[in-house]
Amino acid sequence: MENNASQPAYHIASVDHALRLLLMLKSQPRIRVSDAADELGVARSTAHRLLGMLVYHGFATQDPSSRAYRPGPVLVEVGMGALTRIDVRQRAKAFLVRAAALTGETTSLQILEGTQARFVDSVESINTVRVGSRAGVSMPAHLVSGGKAMLAAMSSRALLALYPNERLGPPLTSASITSRKELIDELASIRAQGYSVNHEQSTSGLIAVGVAVRGSDGSPLAAMTVAGPASRMDPAKIAEAAGALLEAVRELEAQLSSPLEARS
Repeated sequence: MENNASQPAYHIASVDHALRLLLMLKSQPRIRVSDAADELGVARSTAHRLLGMLVYHGFATQDPSSRAYRPGPVLVEVGMGALTRIDVRQRAKAFLVRAAALTGETTSLQILEGTQARFVDSVESINTVRVGSRAGVSMPAHLVSGGKAMLAAMSSRALLALYPNERLGPPLTSASITSRKELIDELASIRAQGYSVNHEQSTSGLIAVGVAVRGSDGSPLAAMTVAGPASRMDPAKIAEAAGALLEAVRELEAQLSSPLEARS
C-alpha cells in the first residue's frame, strides 16, 4: 500500500522494521527469515529476533516443519475486528432510523477508541429543537451514554487498563463524573439495568440513553444511543428510549451473529 506521508523526524528503526514485517505478513502467505532480512536490509539474526517478537505477541506464527512464518491469531483478529465494525455500521443504519422514528429524538452509533467514544453515524430528530448529528466527533467515553454502555460491557481488567488512575480528567459540565470510583459505581448500575443514561454529563441541557452492541464473545463492538433536550427527556421518555434501543440492539446482534449468506 502506497503511503505519501513523510517520514517522522524521529525514526525508530526497530518499530519501522516490525511494522514492515506486518505488512509483509499481510501481502504474503508465508515469509522466511531470509525474505525478511532482504526486505529490511538487516542481518538474518536481526530478522529472526524481530519475527520472534511477533510470534511472542501473537502477530505471527511459525510452521514447525518449514520454519516459515505466517499471520498469527492476533493479526487475524485485528483484521476481523475492523471488518466487524464496518459491518456493524452498515447493519445499524436501519435500526438507527427506526429508533429515531419511534422516539422522535436523534439516534447515534458510537465506537470505543481507547478512552474516547467516537460518533460514527447519526440520524437527526425532525423536531425543531433537537440534538444535532455529532458524526465524526469524539468525546470522553465515561461522559457519554454510548461510551458508558460499552465500558460497562468490558471486563474489570480491561477497564482498569484503560483507566489506571483515579482521576478521569477535567469535567465538561457540573454533572460530569471525575473519578474512577464514581465511574465503577455507575457502570455497576448500568449492568444491572441494561442501559446507560447520560444526565447532562457531557453537555448541559442534553440527556441521552445508550445500549452496547456486543459481539458473540460478549465484548462491546459499538453502542446505539438516543439523545434529546433535557426538557423532553423525562423518566417516561428515557424508559421509552431504552426500550426502543434494547429491542433494536437485540435484532442487530442477531443479524451480526448469523451466517453471511442469511443476511443477504
